[in-house]
Amino acid sequence: MISFSFRYVPSAARRLYTTASGANSVITPTHSIYLSTSTNPYFNLSFEDWLFRHAPQKEPLLLLYRDAPCVVIGRNQNPWKEVNLRAARAQGIPVGTTSGNTNFSIHVPRTTFDRGATAQVVLRAVRALGIDADVNERNDICVGGEKASGSAYKIVSGRAYHHGTMLITTRLETLGDLLRVDKDTMITKGVASVRSPVCNLAQFSKKVSHEMFVNAVVDSFKAEYGVHDEPCIVNDTDDLARIGYIQRGMAELPSWDWAFGQTPEFEYTIKKPFVWGDVHTFHARHGVILSCTLQGLDSELGKALEGKRYGFIEDEELGVDLSGRREVVWAWLKEEMKSYD
Repeated sequence: MISFSFRYVPSAARRLYTTASGANSVITPTHSIYLSTSTNPYFNLSFEDWLFRHAPQKEPLLLLYRDAPCVVIGRNQNPWKEVNLRAARAQGIPVGTTSGNTNFSIHVPRTTFDRGATAQVVLRAVRALGIDADVNERNDICVGGEKASGSAYKIVSGRAYHHGTMLITTRLETLGDLLRVDKDTMITKGVASVRSPVCNLAQFSKKVSHEMFVNAVVDSFKAEYGVHDEPCIVNDTDDLARIGYIQRGMAELPSWDWAFGQTPEFEYTIKKPFVWGDVHTFHARHGVILSCTLQGLDSELGKALEGKRYGFIEDEELGVDLSGRREVVWAWLKEEMKSYD
């Protein structure tokens, strides 16, 4: 259990939702500020999406939480291009941010959504902690010329949100290992990350903590939007976790279909000198191999790879003789697909 230094109000005043009577009862969120004490990334991301789609569209909303170690990338990004999956696997970190950072999510009506304005809410919170921060042209929070917070945005129907992570005491060496990928010959149609030097807020204020940052963001959000509600504290052990929408999200996020099956189309050319040739090209979409060209080798192995999940292929799935040259080439290709670095 995480201990927070929030300003609590009586539980009766912090009711999470309202429930309409009758067989077709609907649970809807009623608060403006939510603080999750859960560190389960699958719960927090699912809860965030539930709030986004079910909270009143015309009202501002703030969600803050901290996850256990995991890797979160954008839906239109390529996990093999963005993340050193071998390093993630070695440290038991699922693909789905490392701990030591805090996630914030500011939801507003689409008609009033302004990336600069929501970034200023977070900037004022950081400055309130005595840290001389600023906002760059991408609306990232920076300190001393290095990025302390990155952002993502989502707009659906009449609602929009600004989601970000604030590095506070993150192990930057681990973060570097996870994001150190050398795949220059992997050409993807997805959105590539903009690589930037990063820093922790704790480098500029030793006393800063997750709790202090959360309280500062809550105060800044209240001032910006004229909100007087006290934070509503939630956890994945609450009745909330039994909401069907959230349950479905928690089941979907760990799946291969979500983590890898949404990958935009990519082509990856790798080389290894063999007597009979050295060029091998994968062409894949949604994590599934569309074609594999093997120079100097018969086409049967390449054909057998078509339709298979890139990086998740077992020998018995191929249905071809894996002796001789094929055995050598397949052992190398399989390691390349699974090496992830």
